[in-house]
Amino acid sequence: MMSSKPAPPTPDHASGLHKQRGLFSAVSAFRAFHAFRASLLPTLLVCFVGTASAQVPSIFKEADLQLGAELIADNGCVACHQQKFGGDGSAIYRPGGRIASAGLLRGMVEQCNTTLNLSLFPEEVTAIAAVLNQTHYHFKD
Repeated sequence: MMSSKPAPPTPDHASGLHKQRGLFSAVSAFRAFHAFRASLLPTLLVCFVGTASAQVPSIFKEADLQLGAELIADNGCVACHQQKFGGDGSAIYRPGGRIASAGLLRGMVEQCNTTLNLSLFPEEVTAIAAVLNQTHYHFKD
């Protein structure tokens, strides 16, 4: 017995796909764009490693920035921050706010680790905090 399911869209009628799926395709495209953007984070941060300031807080001296960037992407940090704070999620990063030192920044990442049960090792928490320091906070020591 033959199935009555419609054939999947082909390139010759793909332009009508948005009419078939409506809002779903817009939401899918939006999510795909943000996933793509998040996937670029590790690459961009590796590029910045070579241009980083020589003054790095002692707590972050041995931190693996590439590992930190990968952990941020793998653990969905950006998506969680977007859900909690709206927009692109960057509203959580307030260098003039209550996170006033590199140690407090690392402590906040540890709090996320504990609260969300991420099971990160201490050096992984430090790596994430070092990336956040490099991209948002810029603590010197």
